[in-house]
Amino acid sequence: MRLIPLLVLSLSATALSAAAPFDRAAWQQDYAQLKGELLDRYVNLAWKASGAGGVDLPALDRKTMAALASAGNDTEAADAIRAFIAGFHDGHLSELPYLATASTPAREPDKATLDLAEPIAGCAALGYASTGPVVFSLPLESLPGFRLISDGLGSTFRSGLVTRSKVTIGVVRIQNFRARAFPMACLHAWADLRQAGTAITPDTVREAARMRWLKDMAATIGTLRQAGATTLVIDIGNDSGGDDSGDWTPRLLTDRPVRSARLMMADAPIAARYFAEEIGDIDEALAATRSRDAKTALADARTFFSRQAAAIGRHRCDLSWVWREQRNWSPSNCNRLLPAGYAGGYSPGLPGDVYSDANAAAALSSAATVRQFYGSWTGATYVIADKRSYSSAEMFAAVMQDNRIGKLVGDRTGGDGCGFMTDDDPIVLRHSRLRFRVPNCMRLRADGTNEEAGVVPDLPVLPTEGESDRARGERALRTIGSDAALGPQKPS
Repeated sequence: MRLIPLLVLSLSATALSAAAPFDRAAWQQDYAQLKGELLDRYVNLAWKASGAGGVDLPALDRKTMAALASAGNDTEAADAIRAFIAGFHDGHLSELPYLATASTPAREPDKATLDLAEPIAGCAALGYASTGPVVFSLPLESLPGFRLISDGLGSTFRSGLVTRSKVTIGVVRIQNFRARAFPMACLHAWADLRQAGTAITPDTVREAARMRWLKDMAATIGTLRQAGATTLVIDIGNDSGGDDSGDWTPRLLTDRPVRSARLMMADAPIAARYFAEEIGDIDEALAATRSRDAKTALADARTFFSRQAAAIGRHRCDLSWVWREQRNWSPSNCNRLLPAGYAGGYSPGLPGDVYSDANAAAALSSAATVRQFYGSWTGATYVIADKRSYSSAEMFAAVMQDNRIGKLVGDRTGGDGCGFMTDDDPIVLRHSRLRFRVPNCMRLRADGTNEEAGVVPDLPVLPTEGESDRARGERALRTIGSDAALGPQKPS
């Protein structure tokens, strides 16, 4: 999942040269360490080295070594390594803030106290606060005939209605697949908890807000239907990603079975942490369920993850060729990857009524968490995306397209794909102390390709020279209206 970009603090020449003069050999050792750790931990390395990822790694390596050889100071050397990382064009492979050496032990402040009577302050303390304007892909609200239904400020989602080609289109705009980006989801959840007499704690609020986000999505769709919408547009343009809700939300938009993407993990120690988390959830569900069928399925799931955990290290192979040549990509090649089930867990997806035990179903497929909202919409659906749609937004677009739930309109998505199934320690270079986070998961499309390649639109509406955003927005709506007017058609 693509995280919100972190502020990267510049590594100045003085930060390093205060302790020692420029040491080219030390920087070259840092670069060798970085390449070695990418061989061990970077889940997309073989994919990128195939050329399918749009990168020429041998050329990038030669360019970086030449830049380090000619660098005259720490700043130039640091820039060479940063350019190397940027050359992968993977937003999940990125620099973290530089950490100065601590002079005293770090002390974590006490947690904020939640006041039952202060939901706004409480939600803000938990991170549910708008920190800036929400910018969507296209200014649809400015177009003729667009009627705003909810503004996304006093409501969780921004939505509206517009008619093109005699088709009434309902629009829902999702700026992020993370409930914390939606303050109203938290405020609604807070009210729900108070009404139910449930204790207000950080954990109960977060869980309730996640569910309220989806409940409000279903309610928004219902409002648009009642207002006359016959076609639904989900706008994920400029959506940086989020969490597993990118995999869950497609279930709200169809009454047919939905399959999650196949999941791969880097064959590295971090995979053990993910498998342990899955096994822990399964064990909790096993201990609580009384369903014989659920127990059987959970036992199978536990066996699978235990077997994969035991296989860590068995898929290791020499990938040093990536710095010398390009080779064709195939999931069946030795890529230092471990099959890890599906994006939602052991199962690719479950029908809404397959198990009476909701916790058992969610342990098998996390999308079952929202099964009460399955099929909130079953009509024609379109997804507007662009090059700034990343990570969990790409997961949503890919699941929609691969399961033929809706057509993608606009531009190819940004191409970050899966990021992190569990927290991992960053790479820290020994000399410079530069720090880089490294993605540890890969989602495979229905055709076996890496989601990191980006999701290609079924109906391209590309930015055109001399065309304003308003004009492109109108072109997108006319494209959707014309296509919907033709009647039901399966996405390509």
